[in-house]
Amino acid sequence: DNWAFLYAQRLALKQELPLHVCFCLVPKFLEATIRHYDFMLRGLRELAEECAELNISFHLLLGYAKDVLPAFVVKHDVGGLVTDFSPLRLPRQWVEDVRQRLPKDVPFAQVDAHNIVPCWVASPKQEYSARTIRGKIHAQLPEFLTEFPPVVRHPYSPSCPAEPIAWEACYSSLQVDHTVKEVEWATPGTAAGLTVLKSFITERLKSFGSHRNDPNKAALSNLSPWFHFGQVSTQRAILEVQKHRRTYKESVDAFVEEAVVRRELAENFCYYNENYDSVQGAYDWAQTTLKLHAKDKRPYLYSLQELEQGTTHDPLWNAAQLQMVHEGKMHGFLRMYWAKKILEWTHSPEEALKFAIYLNDRYELDGRDPNGYVGKRCLWSICGIHDQGWAERAIFGKIRYMNYAGCKRKFDVDQFERRYAP
Repeated sequence: DNWAFLYAQRLALKQELPLHVCFCLVPKFLEATIRHYDFMLRGLRELAEECAELNISFHLLLGYAKDVLPAFVVKHDVGGLVTDFSPLRLPRQWVEDVRQRLPKDVPFAQVDAHNIVPCWVASPKQEYSARTIRGKIHAQLPEFLTEFPPVVRHPYSPSCPAEPIAWEACYSSLQVDHTVKEVEWATPGTAAGLTVLKSFITERLKSFGSHRNDPNKAALSNLSPWFHFGQVSTQRAILEVQKHRRTYKESVDAFVEEAVVRRELAENFCYYNENYDSVQGAYDWAQTTLKLHAKDKRPYLYSLQELEQGTTHDPLWNAAQLQMVHEGKMHGFLRMYWAKKILEWTHSPEEALKFAIYLNDRYELDGRDPNGYVGKRCLWSICGIHDQGWAERAIFGKIRYMNYAGCKRKFDVDQFERRYAP
């Protein structure tokens, strides 16, 4: 279920050439820990087996793409290179670095395989809100939301087989924190991810429309880790979920809104706004109001360590933080509350955003993702991105406010706190 992979195979078949799949394993990436790398590597292990069955060589190259890929292209006399797309600055830099070092006669194509409507096709500019991008995406879904053609067993074998992958060496090449442990509930890989998708459709989809904002109810898809690592395609999930629209219209429409419109809105923001992870990326009204209230007296001030350990005065906030630390996934509704309280309890909006991104990227399995930087998390919650101005109040200015009493009206807060009590 990968358009970049399918395009590469089509090129190879047309030229009657073997097909190679390369993954460049970098020793560290933003705040990723062994929790994230283990999830990724175990998924790649499954992928390597699938490739072998399809007579496609899978290579795991250790190092940055610019250092290892051009040499691989020359050594294997590769005729063309296809890569996936990410709007984040680091992966975009990797692509640019490879492009500059490739032999001049090797064509290089990029396919946006993880959005349904490719990012640059969905809109040629930064969109203001979900309202402004929704129509553009829905208008293009008939063209792009189609069933995938199958990957076929590749008829052209490489002259020399791929070297066996030394998985232990891959792990020892990493320069990451090993104290953030892997989680038990999420098994990496496509097979496991598709099982989660199946259980969502049969057990939780019916309540997604009505209960997705209740952290005590099992109503979410929980698919974001597999989406983030490319182990399950969002497009596959939408194709499967949409088959149940007649039975669960409200839920299916809500899921399409979250997994397509909101997700691609976050990609759009990161692609067209280079300040996607800083207060400078916010709209003028938001920057002005935050600046105006930056010196307001905070009711509480917490250090990064106190926040990380979940030792604030607020039991709901602590429970949400501990859920993320232990399970690698905080409930979607609580991510908003969590980030807004960080704004309220730190010295400045800049510090709040820095802390929120650090914690999100370090513990969330789906961290270091456009949806985390923008979505209903960091920039949406702290800087009002894709939101509107609200009634002015201390610290927040015109940024939307959330409080404990509001959460109590929405769901049984005590029940959630008991579940994650330290």
